[in-house]
Amino acid sequence: MPNNQTDRVAPPSLFLALTEPMRALMELGSIPMAAPILASAPRGDGHPVLVLPGFITTDRSTSLLRRFLTRMGYDAHSWNLGRNLGPKAIGLEGEHLIARLDEIHALTGQRTSLVGWSLGGMMARQLSRRRPDLVRQVITLGSPIVGDPRATNAWRAYQRFTGHRLDDPGVDEQLRESELPPPVPSTAIFSKEDGVVAWQNCIEPEDAFTDNIRVYGSHCGLGVNPVVLYAVADRLAQEDGSWKPFDRTGLMRQCVYPSSGHSH
Repeated sequence: MPNNQTDRVAPPSLFLALTEPMRALMELGSIPMAAPILASAPRGDGHPVLVLPGFITTDRSTSLLRRFLTRMGYDAHSWNLGRNLGPKAIGLEGEHLIARLDEIHALTGQRTSLVGWSLGGMMARQLSRRRPDLVRQVITLGSPIVGDPRATNAWRAYQRFTGHRLDDPGVDEQLRESELPPPVPSTAIFSKEDGVVAWQNCIEPEDAFTDNIRVYGSHCGLGVNPVVLYAVADRLAQEDGSWKPFDRTGLMRQCVYPSSGHSH
C-alpha cells in the first residue's frame, strides 16, 4: 500500500476498541465448536516454529496457538524473553531475539518459521531481514507493518512502557525498511474489525512471495480465532521452497476468508 495512503490512516474507532475484550472471548469460546475443522487442517512436517507475543504480553498469550501447532506436527517454540516491551525485551539491536533464533537453529538444524502477533509480527519481519538464512517464512497477525505507527490505539502506551519513542533516531529508517517485502515468503493475517491497529497498516506490500489473508475478528482474539489458526496451519504446511498464495477457491473459504487486496 503506498505511503501516501497509509500515512493518513486513522486509528480504529472507539467502538471497535471498547468491544475488543468481549469479541476476543467469543472467538476463544468458538474453539470447541470449530475443533473438527481445525483437526482437518494440513499437517506439519516437524520444522521449528517460533511464536512471538504482542505488545505487553508474554508467552502465556500464545500458549493456545503453540499447543495447536504442536498437535498439528510442528516443533513450536516460545520466545522466552518475558513480557514484550520492545527493545527492553529483544535488545536495542534485537540481539536477544537473534540469539533465540540461533539457539533454535542449533537445537534443530533447520530453518525456523516465525509467527508474530501484533508487535511480535513487526519483530518477526525485522528478524527475517537480519537472519534470512535461518528463517523459512513469516506470518504476522494484526501487525502494523507499514505506514504511520501512530495509526493504532496503543502507540502512547508503547512509548510509555518501552521507553522507545517514535521520533527517536533510527525509527524513520526502520519504517522505510518495513515498507519493503521481507526477504522470505511472508503472509499477513488481518481483520478490518481490529480495534487496536488500523487494518490498512497490517497488509504486506504486493510481491511474488507475499500474501494477505483477511479474517473476521478482533485484534486481541487473533491468536485464539479458529479461522486464524486454520490459516496459520495452511501456510506452515507448505514444503520449504514451494511457497504459494493462500487458496481461496470454494464457497466456504470465500465466505470465511474475504479478498486479500492482492490481485491473486
